[in-house]
Amino acid sequence: MPELPEMENYRRLLTQTIVNLPITNVVVNREKSLNVTIEQFTEALTGNRVIFVERRGKHLVFHLNNGGRLLLHLMLGGMLYFGRKDEERPSRSTQVEITFGDHILYFIGLRLGYLHLLTARETDEALKHLGPELMDRRMNKARFVELIGKRRGALKSTMVNQQVVAGIGNCYADEIAFDARIHPLSKIQNLSAEALEQLYDSTVKVMTEAADGGGYMEMPFQAGDELTGAYNDRCKVYDREGEPCVRCGTPVIKTEHTGRKVFFCPNCQHET
Repeated sequence: MPELPEMENYRRLLTQTIVNLPITNVVVNREKSLNVTIEQFTEALTGNRVIFVERRGKHLVFHLNNGGRLLLHLMLGGMLYFGRKDEERPSRSTQVEITFGDHILYFIGLRLGYLHLLTARETDEALKHLGPELMDRRMNKARFVELIGKRRGALKSTMVNQQVVAGIGNCYADEIAFDARIHPLSKIQNLSAEALEQLYDSTVKVMTEAADGGGYMEMPFQAGDELTGAYNDRCKVYDREGEPCVRCGTPVIKTEHTGRKVFFCPNCQHET
């Protein structure tokens, strides 16, 4: 499932490619991906423009010039592709296609995800359950330590809880824990203030590097895009079961916790 770095990468690319271009056509191949009828959706978009693209956690919010919003959550398997009309159509099935002149933005894999047409107030309501953004300028080490330090339970479960912090999922929770040299199943209540401070530093480092590195998406955003997905090769532990730890050479272990895969180095990361 796309996490903060993947969605931030998409936000930056969309800002460069579609902002202020007139929407000339809309095709919906799966009405269940919407929250309104195809006719309502098409009418609201055609002839209008996206004037701003915002990211909130794992969501993208497309601000329309008519005051409306498109709220996107890709969920598991969702992705975006921006291609020249009639020449660069993706081979995979698409659920929604929005045309901007001679290019089309394809929404792929929205079987579990959605693209909802909302008002500004409805968008705020839909996102109000999300925790704070770790990369927000209002977040700092002291606030992070206070926020995480008052929780109880496993570190990974806390980090992927979108009501605690927004945007971190399975992959980056493991990568952050590895960078901080903390076992992902360590109990929050057993971590020292120093460990929590290191966790903050590792969170900022990993999420920034991953966003700047294009995240781990398997498909480029557009022809010639060599950035999207490039960070996949830089992951240290996630999906690296049996591979030698980049720090000590000990094989990376995979286990499960509350139905989630967990990857860690048993030598570098000790459970507390």
